[in-house]
Order: sequence, then C-alpha cells, then structure tokens
Amino acid sequence: MESQKAHPRVFSFEFFPPKTAEAHSAFEAALAQLLPLKPRFVSVTFGAGGSTRDRTLETVREIGSQGAAAAPHLSCIGATRDNVRDILRTYQEMGVRHLVALRGDLPSGMVDPGDFHYAHELVEFIRTETGSHFHIEVAAYPEFHPQAASAEADLDHFANKVRAGANSAITQYFYNADAYYWFVDACEARGLSIPIVPGIMPITNHKQLVRFSDACGAEVPRWIRRRLEGFGDDTESMRSFGLDVTTALCAELLAAGAPGVHFYTLNRAAPCSVVWERLGL
Repeated sequence: MESQKAHPRVFSFEFFPPKTAEAHSAFEAALAQLLPLKPRFVSVTFGAGGSTRDRTLETVREIGSQGAAAAPHLSCIGATRDNVRDILRTYQEMGVRHLVALRGDLPSGMVDPGDFHYAHELVEFIRTETGSHFHIEVAAYPEFHPQAASAEADLDHFANKVRAGANSAITQYFYNADAYYWFVDACEARGLSIPIVPGIMPITNHKQLVRFSDACGAEVPRWIRRRLEGFGDDTESMRSFGLDVTTALCAELLAAGAPGVHFYTLNRAAPCSVVWERLGL
C-alpha cells in the first residue's frame, strides 16, 4: 500500500444518464444534494456499445453547467476510430479534461466488437489523438474481471492500460478489503504505482446487490449475504446494516492509505451522503 499513500486523496461520485422525465428529476435532486460536497469529479456512464451516447453527452453538459468537473465514460466495444475521434473532439470543445476509458460489455447479439478489442487500445488511441489533454481513468478489478483467464492475466491487462497512458484507476466495487490490498501489492510488485481508488457501492437493497454482483463478478461475502437475507422485508434495518458495513469498509481503506473513494451512487444521494458525513469528509 506504500504507493497509494503518496497520492492526494480524491473523492468522486458516479451517475448514469437518466432515461425518463421522472428519472431525470431524481437525478437532478441527487446532483443538487451531492455537488455541495465538492467531489473532485463526477463520472457519467456510457451504455454498452455506445447506446447512451447522446444522453451521456447531455448529462455531462448538465453537470458542467453547475460548475462541477464531469468525467464521462468512454467504452470501446462496438466503437470505431472515427466515432471515438468525434466524441473526443466534442468533449474537448466542451472543456472536459477527464475521461474514464473502459472496454465495456459486448451487447447481446453484437458480433463485431468494432475497431478496439481491449481498453488499453482505447487508452493508446486517446493519447495519440489528444496527447495529454485528458486525465484518463481506467478500471481495476481487485476480485478480477469475470472474463479474465487467470489472476495473472487480469493483472497483465491492467498493466497494459497503465503503460498505454492511464493516469489513475477506479476499482469495481468490492466488500473485501483484503482483495484490494492484495491487488495493490501485486501492482506494486510490477512497478505500477498510479492511484488505485476504491469504488464503493453503498448497500441498500439485497436483491439488487446480488443481481449486480452476480453480473459483474463482485463477491458479496457470505456473512453479509446471510445478514441481508435475514432482514426479509425490513428495508430500514437492511439499509441501516448496509450503511454500517459500507462506512466501516471506507474507514478501513482510508486508514490503510487508499487514495480516496469513488462512490457508485445509482443516482441516489442519501446513502452516499450518510457515509460521507459519517467519515467526516
């Protein structure tokens, strides 16, 4: 963890582009509650195969109009060099200086992944096209990407992204701090010392958590699953327990030297606000 202790701490939030008028109202309310906390940046997700491209652009504009730094996601699956070049030019014209470069998931039924197959190829392309204009975040997987052939192969992929020009990384969410420590130590052993910020998703809904985790390969420790199962329909007790677990995890990670926290908000402000306040941020 020594490499991480040398970096200034960065706290940030992630949103997804709202699809409906009702969802947009909820997004605006969450943004109004979280932006006063002065996060370093606010990231905005990008749908599989660029399916939310326009909504991502509009969400980035809305965040920027409120004086906050937006960091749009950019995924390479299903993308061509020409359309990525066009998106990069648009973001430069908008004054965006921060990107989250990802491989992304292959949408159902898509056969041709496009001009890029891996995230490091996207990072290389961004650097070739725009030089040092953008601060580039990449993804890290303390519990390993579900499609990785092995732990070592996953570390190789991460190293490729760093050497292609990534400035820092945000992890997939996790609830096992030891997985994060091991991942950081393994990166240090390979000479990789960029900031690796833990991504944290506050626990508020058992079924949703299990569904997300099964899809992305994040482990929900057995003791947490069983406690959540035991609450049944008692959503208030479930939420209270989940926030206690999340707060304790964040406090441990920060005490160990993690260079900040990236909160997956799911476009809801209250859970992140509670954790933020409890941590004294």
